[in-house]
Amino acid sequence: MTRQRSFKHLVRTRMAKTGESYTAARAVLLSGTAESGAEAGAAKAVLATSDETIRERTGRGWEEWFDLLDEWGAAEKSHRETARWVADQLGVVPLAWNAQAVVGSYERARLGRAVGQHEDGFTVSVSRTVGASAERLYDAVVDPSLRASWLPDGKLTERTATRPASARFDWDSGPSRVHVVFDVRDAGRTRVTVSHVRLADEDAAAAMKEFWRERLDALKARLEGGSDA
Repeated sequence: MTRQRSFKHLVRTRMAKTGESYTAARAVLLSGTAESGAEAGAAKAVLATSDETIRERTGRGWEEWFDLLDEWGAAEKSHRETARWVADQLGVVPLAWNAQAVVGSYERARLGRAVGQHEDGFTVSVSRTVGASAERLYDAVVDPSLRASWLPDGKLTERTATRPASARFDWDSGPSRVHVVFDVRDAGRTRVTVSHVRLADEDAAAAMKEFWRERLDALKARLEGGSDA
């Protein structure tokens, strides 16, 4: 398959907007701070993080990932298919941060999607590293009686759960879903990532991102304070 060279196209698009040289435009993009919009107030970073960070987390830099995805034909695949493919390359679950960072960045650059936008709506993800074991964190999320202490609305209905790795929920009897992944960082610390998918628009996505930031802060404070004991 002929490479589409999506990253080079991204660099040239920035050159046309800014007047920068290829080298300068490439360097700004790889720093992870380049914006995709024309208006500074509304612009969002095209790439989820810097080239250095994505290489540390995945073993490949942005240019390598974009070439691999072009060769595989990701531009014609759904977000779910692409996330599964990237996850297989990394040996992680599709909802893991590193898989979603690669796929989301590619879709913004190659397909012109807004931050968090997929074919079935908008997605937001929020992560926190908590000083607790994966089992304890999993129980605090999946057990309704423990969950009520930090998420009192009772809007989650369990669909599937795999202890202590992940869980999926319906949200408030509506079309959106909540996916939770637990990733052990080291002894006594676990990273929890909540992805809220199938949100209707950017406003709903922004509201839910702030909501989950607050709720995960409450969960972190509760577990690290020992109040669930």
